[in-house]
Amino acid sequence: MLLDRLNFIENKYDELSVKISDPSIMANQNEWRKLCKEHADLEIIVNKYREYKSATEDLEVNKEMLGSESDKEMKEMIQEEIRELTEREETLANEIQILLLPKDPNDDKNVFVEIRGGAGGEEAALFGYNLFRMYTRYAETQRWKVELMSVNETDIGGFKEVVFMIKGDGAYSKLKYESGVHRVQRVPDTESSGRIHTSTATVAVLPEVDDVEVEINEKDLRIDVYRSSGNGGQSVNTTDSAVRITHMPSGLVVACQDEKSQLKNKEKAMKILRSRLFEIAEAERSAGIAEDRKSQVGTGDRSERIRTYNYPQGRITDHRIGLTLYKLDTFMDGDLTEMINSLITADQAEKMKLMGNNDSY
Repeated sequence: MLLDRLNFIENKYDELSVKISDPSIMANQNEWRKLCKEHADLEIIVNKYREYKSATEDLEVNKEMLGSESDKEMKEMIQEEIRELTEREETLANEIQILLLPKDPNDDKNVFVEIRGGAGGEEAALFGYNLFRMYTRYAETQRWKVELMSVNETDIGGFKEVVFMIKGDGAYSKLKYESGVHRVQRVPDTESSGRIHTSTATVAVLPEVDDVEVEINEKDLRIDVYRSSGNGGQSVNTTDSAVRITHMPSGLVVACQDEKSQLKNKEKAMKILRSRLFEIAEAERSAGIAEDRKSQVGTGDRSERIRTYNYPQGRITDHRIGLTLYKLDTFMDGDLTEMINSLITADQAEKMKLMGNNDSY
């Protein structure tokens, strides 16, 4: 069945290769772009499949040669070639299975990241700032753009709440595993006795959604405007540029005051509101999926404790996959690649397992 599917994909790819070169198709730019996207999506699978077929053919040739060869040295050389080709064939087969996994339609989207201080008061707000810095540093390593949407600071530099947007290829595919409760264990700067405190911050990662994906009725909105203010209530703007939008049916409230323009703040707030409503709709849809068909890593739930940051021991532990890294300093400085790659691998393994147990996945 897998080979039949791959042959079908290869034939479809060849058909698309002809179509996108057809001048009559190219004349319709919208249709042509759609076909080019489909062609590009299939290309990586087809190239990998052709590598697999080439390795399989070479393996069969070497097996035939081994059966007819009598020279000892030549037999050893052929056997070594067979070992290498067998490993190559297995590696390619595994890579193809991963490529055939159902793709999250949100993976290529930009994201909104919301960080809120939880249990722990000022220390939780300081940890919220640390997480914000960690994600912005990671975004820099990926050459992604970070845009601050709104922030509620404390007097000592912590973030009670911060919302920011990360724009870049594959942002959601890598950051979606960060949603959940992050726990920190450390001695606060204000603690004179050296006692370790435990605080938490909640992270939510939401894909940016288009207007057509979430329809919002203007009649359902209450829009308030007010003056922007900095920490401690100090006025930073003498005009009513800050915007607070309340979506009355859901009770969701979004506020933005980062821009000096009321219109820009409203646009930002609407983007965040749209993504939050999309998240609610997706959660309701996912709740209807049978439990045995869900990934055990998934994108995390806001109420789920996913990770602990232990400063005295210099370690980070992700509780979903049982991974502990002893490089807290570099991790907090944005070195998230090893952790994120491990989460992606665990998620892929779980999905492959589910595919094996349920052909209709």
